[in-house]
Amino acid sequence: MQTKVYNLEGKEVGKVTLKEEVFGVPYNEALIHQVVVATLANARQGNKSTLTRTEVRGGGRKPWRQKGTGNARQGSIRAPQWIKGGVVFAPKPRDFSKKVNKQMKRAAFVSALSTRVAEKNFVVVENLEVSGKTKEMAKILENLGVNSSAVVITLENNDNVIRASANLANITTTTADIASTYDIVSNAKVVITKDAVKEIEKEYAV
Repeated sequence: MQTKVYNLEGKEVGKVTLKEEVFGVPYNEALIHQVVVATLANARQGNKSTLTRTEVRGGGRKPWRQKGTGNARQGSIRAPQWIKGGVVFAPKPRDFSKKVNKQMKRAAFVSALSTRVAEKNFVVVENLEVSGKTKEMAKILENLGVNSSAVVITLENNDNVIRASANLANITTTTADIASTYDIVSNAKVVITKDAVKEIEKEYAV
C-alpha cells in the first residue's frame, strides 16, 4: 500500500508505503464500538451524589397528626415531595469503568485507521513545522483539503502545533504513542506526519 505525502502548501512531495497489517485491516464495527464505549465510560468520574430521605438532616417528627386537619397525611418533612426533602433513587458514587484487553484495543485502533485510509480521509504530511499561530495552522489545513473535523497526529508533543490548533473548532491534536480509537472515529479525517506513521507501524505491526 502506498499513499501520497504532502508538504504544508498541500503539494505532493512523494509517497510513503503503508504496512497492510496496520493500514489495510478490515472494518470491525462491533469491536470499534465496544472499545469506544469503554473509552467514554472510563472517562466518567462517577462521583455525583445526592441525599436520600434517610440522609437528609431533620424530619424526625411527624409534621401534624394523621387525621382531622384537612391536610394530606404526612410522616416527615424530609420525604421526597417536600422542599428540601430527600431524592428518590438518589444517585451515588459508582464505578463506570469497563475492561478491554490490550489485543482488542490494538485491533480496534488499526481497524479504525484502516477505515480512514480506505475512505481516503488519511492525509500524510512531510512535517508540521508551525510558529504557533492559529491563522497559519488554519491555512495549512485548508491547503491539505481538511474542511471538517480532524485529528492531527504528530510523533511527539509539539507545543506550537497544540497552540496553533487550540482555537480551531473540531481539530484535535495528539501524538502517535497515545492516539486512540476514539480519536480516529470521532473525527472525519486524520492528518498525520510521516514520522508518526512510522512510529505507529513500529508499535502495531505484528
